[in-house]
Amino acid sequence: MNTSTIQSKVKIQDARLDVLLKRYQVIRAFTDKLCESLENEDYVIQSMQDVSPTRWHIAHTSWFFETFILKNHCPDYQVFHKRFNYLFNSYYNAVGDQHCRDRRGVLSRPTVDQIYKYRSYIDEWILVLFDKCRDKLTDKVLDIFEVGLNHEQQHQELMLMDIKHVFSCNPLKPIYKNTEINVSGNPPAVQWIDFKEGLHEVGHRGEGFAYDNETPAHKVYLNNFQLASRLVTNGEYKEFMSDKGYSRAEFWLSDAWSLLKKEKWQTPLYWEFNDGEWWQFTLTGMKKVNDHEPVCHVSFYEADAYARWAGKRLPTEFEWEVVAKGVQKTGHFVEDENYHPIALNSENDGDPIKQLYGYVWEWTASPYMAYPGFKAAQGALGEYNGKFMCNQMVLRGGCCATSVSHIRPTYRNFFMPYNRWQFSGFRLAQ
Repeated sequence: MNTSTIQSKVKIQDARLDVLLKRYQVIRAFTDKLCESLENEDYVIQSMQDVSPTRWHIAHTSWFFETFILKNHCPDYQVFHKRFNYLFNSYYNAVGDQHCRDRRGVLSRPTVDQIYKYRSYIDEWILVLFDKCRDKLTDKVLDIFEVGLNHEQQHQELMLMDIKHVFSCNPLKPIYKNTEINVSGNPPAVQWIDFKEGLHEVGHRGEGFAYDNETPAHKVYLNNFQLASRLVTNGEYKEFMSDKGYSRAEFWLSDAWSLLKKEKWQTPLYWEFNDGEWWQFTLTGMKKVNDHEPVCHVSFYEADAYARWAGKRLPTEFEWEVVAKGVQKTGHFVEDENYHPIALNSENDGDPIKQLYGYVWEWTASPYMAYPGFKAAQGALGEYNGKFMCNQMVLRGGCCATSVSHIRPTYRNFFMPYNRWQFSGFRLAQ
């Protein structure tokens, strides 16, 4: 290898280091911004098993960089607290034991102040790492660092999901952000867009970050199908409710019907009927249900039941991806600071398929499974996605709590079919 080639590679590596450090600082600052309106008491509550206290998210995202980057690649680094590995390890068995997930909210210590000192400590050492240990930051290490960046963006969304559930359980109905939701918009009638049968490549290939569950790229055959031009709205979902959709077993899967009877579901999560009108709890307070907004906080079971009621079906994840690859990545994301899916404006023409990105995560008909030839990453990070490929369903497209820089056509989110505290909705296919 000649001198010019070596110098060129060094410049490329230095450029990548600078970009990743800047992204680190931007992402960490955005996490702080999302917490600006919280009081210390808000940080510590766990309202159900799936919810984690905000304090835990703040610590866990720092723990990730400490565990997978600083401990292994910064020789002078000293751990902040030896028991934090137990408290803030989420599910990485290769790293050690973990505190019970459903008991994260019973701990009064460490305090919120101590957690932020831990976070600052990690930030300071990351700067030391990038300054003093640059020669140790190989592409392999930087790939792990980039996982950490995307991991924190996932937890930013989880923080909004979780604090919404926490606040919804409070009779005072606290307001997270006193922002007026953009209520304008009158969605156009649904159009059915045709897509011809054929062989298509799906999955991630080429440059740019992707999680291991998006790989390898492979071919799938799709039959002719039609996809709805937009998401199902609150008004349309009300029609299902008015037609006793929650009381008619013929629309529900067996597991769904059993859960429905047990939990007594009658509406999407966060809906309430008061003074003759439907209201919903949002991060900006109690709001009247806007018929034009995408229906949100429904489970896969509810989306599937609605589709059966309507005589349609949910799209597969591959149908969704093939369509999305041909659509510009515009939408409604967390950067818009509405923290709630807004109505589609009928004047927004452009692509015939609308609302593919942002707004709400779209349930698909696809179980979360490995792609042909999938290999989980080596070491503890191999536990990130692969071990959850059982009993869950795939969602696509991002939502109003997702960062625009975090989403792509191949991104696969996944939840249990009964989960509905995430910002999830759906569109129909046939």
